[in-house]
Amino acid sequence: MGTPATPPRRFNPHSFLDLGIGKRMKKTLILLALALPLLALAAWWFFLRGGKPQHEFRFDQVSTGELSVNVTATGTINAVTTVEVGTQVSGAIAQLFADFNSVVRAGQVVAQIDPTFLQQSVKEAEASLQRAQAQVEESKRVMERTRALLEKHLESQESYDAALTGVETNQAALKQTQAALDRARINLSYATIRAPIDGVVIDRKVNVGQTVAASLSSPTLYTIANDLRKMQVETTVDESDIGKVSIGQSATFTVDAYPEEPFRGTVSQIRLAPVNIQNVINYTVIIAVNNEQLMLMPGMTANVKIMVAHRDSVLRVPNMALRFQPPGELVDSTKVAAAQPGPPGAGEAPPEGQPERRGSPSARRPAPPDSAGAALPAAIPGEAAPYGVTRTFPEYQKSAYAPAREAGRGRIWILNDGGRLEPVAVRTGLSDGRYTEITGTELQPGLDIVVGISANGQGPEAVRNPLTGQGQSPMRRRF
Repeated sequence: MGTPATPPRRFNPHSFLDLGIGKRMKKTLILLALALPLLALAAWWFFLRGGKPQHEFRFDQVSTGELSVNVTATGTINAVTTVEVGTQVSGAIAQLFADFNSVVRAGQVVAQIDPTFLQQSVKEAEASLQRAQAQVEESKRVMERTRALLEKHLESQESYDAALTGVETNQAALKQTQAALDRARINLSYATIRAPIDGVVIDRKVNVGQTVAASLSSPTLYTIANDLRKMQVETTVDESDIGKVSIGQSATFTVDAYPEEPFRGTVSQIRLAPVNIQNVINYTVIIAVNNEQLMLMPGMTANVKIMVAHRDSVLRVPNMALRFQPPGELVDSTKVAAAQPGPPGAGEAPPEGQPERRGSPSARRPAPPDSAGAALPAAIPGEAAPYGVTRTFPEYQKSAYAPAREAGRGRIWILNDGGRLEPVAVRTGLSDGRYTEITGTELQPGLDIVVGISANGQGPEAVRNPLTGQGQSPMRRRF
């Protein structure tokens, strides 16, 4: 018999992969499976997007609202009239008839000093007066006897003159003694302390049995406030802001006791005496306040805002929009020259409530397209570059910085239909630090304006405002 034939062996893929070559191919396939999505994403980015960076614009809107310019300061609340009740005589406190928060009337007895010593002084002065009166009577009798003897030529003229002088001297001593008695009686009356005004006792500094000594200065027993329903805030305003403050301006303030409760007052006095605080000159401003509910207490610290200018229903833009500086490659170059602000009229004053300044937020202008997208150097907000710096600028930068020296001029940016930034020249008015009034433009409320930009939605934005934390964040769009 012959050997039986062996059946053909079938191909087993598992056994093939178990070989060394199969393991390497398995790793290769896994790496290719992971790399394909990354390659596809890179192709989409560079080919479909053209390799250009994506820009995210931050928008806000032109709005209508009120604007207020305030001068801030810190002050202390006090009563309009405060009197320190003291004593003109020394002694021990025998009685107290008023305490803290006591309501007193003018002339009411509030304290009594021990009068024992003062009563003895009065008795001593009365005895001295009686002795002086007796001396006057004795000198008069001597003068009468001397005159009678002189008429009989039994006494000389010199003796009579001496007797007359004795009478006049004793009469003067009598008047002096009478004055001493009156003074002793007055001092005795000073031992009874009376309230000088109507008011409320806000402080008491002595206790019964305590000895007070009235020497060079009068010791204080009580502090009485006239009427706590009428208060005043004594605040100090820096010399750079005092020119904006005038009598009659309204003011608001808060106190730590009621942080959510605003109180209102009116500037009633601006004192001329300067106050030097750490080499900074300040002036005291008095703000009259009604305190009918007696919520305010003397000595409270007030955080004051004095309204120096106010506008209702004005067209306004965020200050971020005026500070925004776009890169040159995003600017529509055909609109830049048309939006250049014109020079102000000769002798034209800045808008009401706006201080004169050497520059404006319009100092930051985009570079022309031929500058390879380079933006103008950023300037300090509200300041133009010094003349010594601008002399070194190229011509396009000099023309862009020229409006920065014109007060009340600015520029905002809008996005046109072509996806390019278009400048709009505006005139600025009041600014409260967050919004600025714009006038003399054709802008309408609700218009979207650009306030910031970032490349690919990453990296630092062109403009940052510390106040944007309040309210809604600006709108964002990508182009």
